[in-house]
Amino acid sequence: MTEPTPLSPAEAADCGTRLAGLLDGLEGVVIGQQKVLHQLLVTLVAGGHALLEGVPGTAKTLSVQVLAEALGCSFKRIQFTPDLMPSDVTGVNVLNQIEQRFEFHPGPLFADLVLGDEINRAPAKTQSALLEAMSEGRTTVDGATHELGDLFTVFATQNPVEYEGTYPLPEAQLDRFLLKVLVGYPDRPAEIDVLRRHRAGFDQREPATFGIGHSLGREGLGELRAAARRVRVEDEVLEYIADLVRSTREDPTLVIGASPRASVALLRAAQACALIDGRDYVIPDDVKSMAVPVLRHRVMLSPEAEIDGASTDERVESAIAQVAAPESRDAELTPQP
Repeated sequence: MTEPTPLSPAEAADCGTRLAGLLDGLEGVVIGQQKVLHQLLVTLVAGGHALLEGVPGTAKTLSVQVLAEALGCSFKRIQFTPDLMPSDVTGVNVLNQIEQRFEFHPGPLFADLVLGDEINRAPAKTQSALLEAMSEGRTTVDGATHELGDLFTVFATQNPVEYEGTYPLPEAQLDRFLLKVLVGYPDRPAEIDVLRRHRAGFDQREPATFGIGHSLGREGLGELRAAARRVRVEDEVLEYIADLVRSTREDPTLVIGASPRASVALLRAAQACALIDGRDYVIPDDVKSMAVPVLRHRVMLSPEAEIDGASTDERVESAIAQVAAPESRDAELTPQP
């Protein structure tokens, strides 16, 4: 297999400048959620999907909507409910009575950025249809396969408080999400800024009030995804990623550790993180910053650990603290002159 041509420092710096401009624009609209926006951008650049967990009213929908607006991408929102059928998501074949043939009418899944609101309220059959789309980039309706777009990205949300009437996501589907992003409350100054923006006329239902243009574009996003795959990752960093992920399988407080797919996800997220910073190479800090959102939903606590009040975030952070990073060799991980 031929490895892609490594990204040059100049190319990486240009990509970083473009992504920084996009991030600044997003932060000007979605106030007080800088970390969340950064992780959503990592998801997009890495070509993955993200699960957003947070209480209602913390700008989960707005974040994805503004991201689509800034990129000039198509955006669809699906409100998941217990009676939602797979065809409501994927689309249906409808008989054209004039031509006497069936025509496929695509569902809301056929968009660049798809927001699945309260995904854990959908029944298992509908979740399975979404799982196929996320993992394969295509969907099957009445035996016919339909390709989704190259930029197809799912941002799903779930409420961490309300569990009545929900269908917990199976491990196989959780593993398809590159990141699990926790969306919390903004701090007091940010919340006051939110009120000021609404007083000045901001309306989430009217994209014209966002004050954000198409700073990157669909083609630009495709270029950035290709560039992220060319970010250099030295063997020492690959070994660090593998050791970090493998350590979760040896943790006695976890009944399920992270799989090799998690290692690949951590690699892709670290490459995207480096590109956002304008670097053509990955450093251990990129891996550390992405480890918790990449791994928190891929490991499972033992019943005893849950009773003791442990969390998956704590266990991943413990792994980061215990696994030695190649920090002493950072000089060898910097770009060559």
